[in-house]
Amino acid sequence: MNIGELARTAATKVVTIRYYEHIGLLPPPPRTAGNYREYSATHLTRLIFARRARDLGFSTEQIRTLLDLADQKSRSCKAVDVIAREHLADVKRKLADLTAMQHELETIIGQCRNDTVADCRILEALAPKEGQA
Repeated sequence: MNIGELARTAATKVVTIRYYEHIGLLPPPPRTAGNYREYSATHLTRLIFARRARDLGFSTEQIRTLLDLADQKSRSCKAVDVIAREHLADVKRKLADLTAMQHELETIIGQCRNDTVADCRILEALAPKEGQA
């Protein structure tokens, strides 16, 4: 299939495919006599895998490692498990940070009396305190 067909089949953009090729997540496809890229089912599988991993927030390096591990069918999946668990821990840390941020914003907004800007509690909370810069 050509790059447009691959993009449609994988529900992705052509620029994403070219980028993934550029950074090595997709192997370069063979070229036709007319110098067009010719993609295979293997390219489609790897592209869908990479996109799904990105959707789950895995980094490019993690995806590269996961793809390399996926190519080694007889290898133990412990390394895959380690990567997934580390990523999950990172996601949990980010969720905790976002929850703390949510509570702080709710507190600040709850203090707003809708007076003048000069008396705005939200702006006051965001402004640096004396001695801070």
